Amino acid sequence: MPPITLLTGASAGIGTALAQVFAENGHALVLVARREQRLNALADAIAAQGHARPLVLPIDLQSREAGARIAAELAGRGLEPAVVVNNAGFGLVGLAADLDLGEQRDMIDVNVSALTDLSLRFIESLERHKGGVLNVASIAGFMPGPRSAVYYATKAYVLSFTEALHQELKPRGIRVTALCPGPVPTEFQARAGVLDARGPKSLTLSAEEVARQGYRGFMDGHRVVVPGGANRLITVLSRLLPRRLLLDALERRQMGRKRP
Repeated sequence: MPPITLLTGASAGIGTALAQVFAENGHALVLVARREQRLNALADAIAAQGHARPLVLPIDLQSREAGARIAAELAGRGLEPAVVVNNAGFGLVGLAADLDLGEQRDMIDVNVSALTDLSLRFIESLERHKGGVLNVASIAGFMPGPRSAVYYATKAYVLSFTEALHQELKPRGIRVTALCPGPVPTEFQARAGVLDARGPKSLTLSAEEVARQGYRGFMDGHRVVVPGGANRLITVLSRLLPRRLLLDALERRQMGRKRP
């Protein structure tokens, strides 16, 4: 079977940038997201650049059957993954007790359950093709996040799970990397319920730069990639600061964000 790179959440932001970077480096792509029109526009743009046109699979990763559907679609076309890129995810800003519980459970389904499923579902083909898994976490995974509690917790899971999987699968020749960006101006912020797309200037990188650094780190077999020196410093400080001070600082940051 021809090896492909399976990439979720490709319809916007870091996912779109990752699709471009993988295509530029010769990967045959299968793009997964809910918004079929966006995926087709991206696939057309990649083809217009002289690369193979990606296969588009409009599948909602909130569904518990999403992983099985993706596997069936690939098998039906005689394709198997050499690389899985789990980028799909979203966040919500607000008090956990006040936010819609159903939406927060949907967040767990996408950020945690679907990612876990797709990280483990294709292990044999990843080993066969000496490929791997690139999971998009966040610097949020290094710390608790009052007023974004469930989102930060999902990213802590992604980071912990990915680091452990890196260790487990290394003897089988499978690369596993957690990409942990800081603030990136995308539509992620609007989905989370805030208007300020940019974080502090010293921490903010473009989606394109994050994708490039993530790709290089993954191909080099790094366990964790944190783009940007200031963001790497934040991850260190988050482990050194007293927890109470860290919680207070993070809560003040979230309280100061503009909302619609």
